[in-house]
Amino acid sequence: MSGAALGYPGVGATRSGELPDGYRHLLERCQLGTGRAVFAAAGDSVLGWSMHRAVGVGVSASDGRAAPGVRVTVRLGPISAPCQVVWAVADERRAGFAYGTLAGHPECGEEAFLVELAADGRVWFTVTAFSRPALWYTRALGPLVPVFQRAYARRCGRVLRRLVSRPRPGN
Repeated sequence: MSGAALGYPGVGATRSGELPDGYRHLLERCQLGTGRAVFAAAGDSVLGWSMHRAVGVGVSASDGRAAPGVRVTVRLGPISAPCQVVWAVADERRAGFAYGTLAGHPECGEEAFLVELAADGRVWFTVTAFSRPALWYTRALGPLVPVFQRAYARRCGRVLRRLVSRPRPGN
């Protein structure tokens, strides 16, 4: 994936955790529950966009599942945020993805949503991001933007915990 097409340096940095300087950094982590069933449900919710939709944002994506190259626009009221998935993972212990901002996004940077199954069976959800203002109104809002971003990340965790605690058909 080209950093130039996405408009920021450090494309994929949320995967390694070595976030670039010159950006605000965000790391929010919460426990979702325990066991493979919770992990599988959480991974499906994140990769299939249902967590985002349940948080209350509009999502339109070029594919029903997050994968590198998939274009997605997240909408909250009048704000439209075009992104592109830069990496995705779905293995025995990790499921999630990161998207990077495209032209027209209010911020410039990357955000990752990752579900992990720990060796002790606990299931964790982590939001990792780096960003800086890209449009006049995010620059004008200054210190309020990180507050909103942290609140959104925490809401994602609460909503995902609720989604995976619901009984599944056949269980």
